[in-house]
Amino acid sequence: MTTEETERARRWRLVLGEDGPETALSSTDQGMDSALAALYDRSGPGGGESGGTSERSGGLGPSVPRVNRWLGDIRTYFPSSVVRIMQKDAMDRLGLHRMLLEPELMEAVEPDVHLVGTLLSLNSVMPDRARESARAVVRRVVDDLERRLAQRTRSLVQGAIDRSTRTHRPRRVADIDWNATIRRNLAHYLPEHRTVVPRTLVGHGRRSRGVHKDVVLAVDQSGSMAESVVYASVFGAVLASMRSVSTSLVAFDTAVADLTDHLSDPVEVLFGTQLGGGTDINRAIGYCQGLITRPTESTFVLVSDLCEGGVREQMLRRVAQMKAAGTQVVVLLALSDEGAPFYDHGNAVALAELGVPAFACTPEAFPELMAAALRGDPVTAPADAPT
Repeated sequence: MTTEETERARRWRLVLGEDGPETALSSTDQGMDSALAALYDRSGPGGGESGGTSERSGGLGPSVPRVNRWLGDIRTYFPSSVVRIMQKDAMDRLGLHRMLLEPELMEAVEPDVHLVGTLLSLNSVMPDRARESARAVVRRVVDDLERRLAQRTRSLVQGAIDRSTRTHRPRRVADIDWNATIRRNLAHYLPEHRTVVPRTLVGHGRRSRGVHKDVVLAVDQSGSMAESVVYASVFGAVLASMRSVSTSLVAFDTAVADLTDHLSDPVEVLFGTQLGGGTDINRAIGYCQGLITRPTESTFVLVSDLCEGGVREQMLRRVAQMKAAGTQVVVLLALSDEGAPFYDHGNAVALAELGVPAFACTPEAFPELMAAALRGDPVTAPADAPT
């Protein structure tokens, strides 16, 4: 065979396992093949049925040391992006959720948002001996997210607050809002010169220090919203660190948990949540209404798949009341990179009719979305919004 044919046969062998074409594998390829077989074939390290591989299922068996070795192997043979996919598959296919209760496994996993969601879902049943190890894993992920997202969030949000007041005497050219100035002076359009004479300038004022905007984040903690809970907790902590924003964070299922007092530490926020259970959005919004004391200076962000188990009509009525009072209302079906694969379309349409579009948002797009909301601009789905 040619070199190209040999490489093609090798790749198919690794994809298909023993059902693939016969070809020689290097020692590294054999290690990769064993790691893949343990997860995707019937036979392999850890047990499961031996023999044919026509029906892929996988088995790492109940042995924690064996799983620990497997986690080390996949980190040796595959890049981090592939490791995360394989870890997620292992949780789904092999019941790795139970094995993650063992502290020694916490040191072997490649931490990511999915793993944090898994650990949080196990929080109520996690043995004490595993809790500190789990916290260490969660801390690593949260610290990484804060490094990636905090600076841009603070910059955009603070800029939006600084520029949210209007003045007719902007101090600098950079403070002039040219779009608003043109709209204000359309009556002074000179057709012969094809220009507008700006008799009145509209600019952005500069605010003094202190709390000027209120933000209330309400996060659905039903099982499907795990990734959104993680990102919302991180963003809540970042916003709470800003003197110019007063931030509240509420997590809810059929009950409401106000986690605002823990916002100085997003890890504490996350371990204060309890993923799973039903959903009463109406009750959560009712609680949040009580937190909003300055409606025209407030932004309410609801992160939920809108699968309401409470009183739907009252939920919609509460949103309408918020809008009428001057509160900026934003509804995110998911705050994640993976979109909103399932949500209540009927409730999304009803909210849109109230002037509150509902859409998924990536973590990278959230700072700009918050900046628009705090400026009082219309909030629409980002161009790259996941679907």
